[in-house]
Amino acid sequence: MIKKNIILLLSAILINSISLFGHCLHDDPLIHQNDTIAIHKTNLEVNDSIPTAKTLQEKISELGAPPVNRILTTGKIVWSLIIILIGFLVLKFIDVLLNKIGQRSTHYRIVTKRIIPIVKILGWIFITYIIIQGVIRPPLATVIAFFTSVGVAVGFAAQDLLKNIFGGLMILFDRPFQIGDKIEAGSSYGEVIKIGLRSTRIVTADDSVVTIPNAEMMNQSIANSNSGETNCQVVAEFYLPLDIDTQKVRRIATEAAMVSKYIYLNKPVAVLFFNEMKDKRSVIKMRLKAYVSDIANEFIFKSDMTEITLRELIKEKLISKDYYM
Repeated sequence: MIKKNIILLLSAILINSISLFGHCLHDDPLIHQNDTIAIHKTNLEVNDSIPTAKTLQEKISELGAPPVNRILTTGKIVWSLIIILIGFLVLKFIDVLLNKIGQRSTHYRIVTKRIIPIVKILGWIFITYIIIQGVIRPPLATVIAFFTSVGVAVGFAAQDLLKNIFGGLMILFDRPFQIGDKIEAGSSYGEVIKIGLRSTRIVTADDSVVTIPNAEMMNQSIANSNSGETNCQVVAEFYLPLDIDTQKVRRIATEAAMVSKYIYLNKPVAVLFFNEMKDKRSVIKMRLKAYVSDIANEFIFKSDMTEITLRELIKEKLISKDYYM
């Protein structure tokens, strides 16, 4: 309920800001200035109405604000850079500290990974506030002039960036997945290692890092394997002959999962059989479902179950050694 209220409040602020911004654009003579083309022999001169530093300075003068060179002095720029550097070092230290805490256990690892992005976002917001209000302290007229003159150009140039930023904020509020979750997005499956304002990163089974823009993440279906828990379901599939003894196979597969050191015993083991066509022949497809205690060991657990099951099936002479060759 609190998340929904926050989203509604942000939406109302955004709509109101766009409305005020549009009103300013409607009244701005610079925006309504027509483009002119002067042709003399082979010379072509184009006068665009795109805001420049000169038009920005003129707009500031019209609103009665001091010139930009009096607002952004050398001293203020130096202090701003110092604050940015100090803020970067502090946030980096917090990042390293939280990562070390996360190495103590699986639970701490997942919790710290979820906290780090929020800490960084809040940290940079605080740093920006200190620079604007504590160092630069621009008059309101200057702020209005800046956004009026530059807002249109920036808005058109950064449409995709803004979509990704809003997508990142929606992911943080709505939380369809979190850092540490195993998700399937499009053709990529892996663990979420970072949720940024622009993109989300997941690491796949072959240790490849896939970066997906947040706008794309919000416009496709996401399958979440563990939804915040440290355990998740692992499925191993086998293709077996039609005449195999399914009762013996069920017993062997169940024991193979139970003896693995990676199994999560608080959830059940399931063995399912299906008739399917494979390589133009009818076979039995077996799906062995069990839960791994730590999602970091998902693929090791799957390999463990597969190896033990096949070894026991061959030992019991239910399949031959060259069956999968």
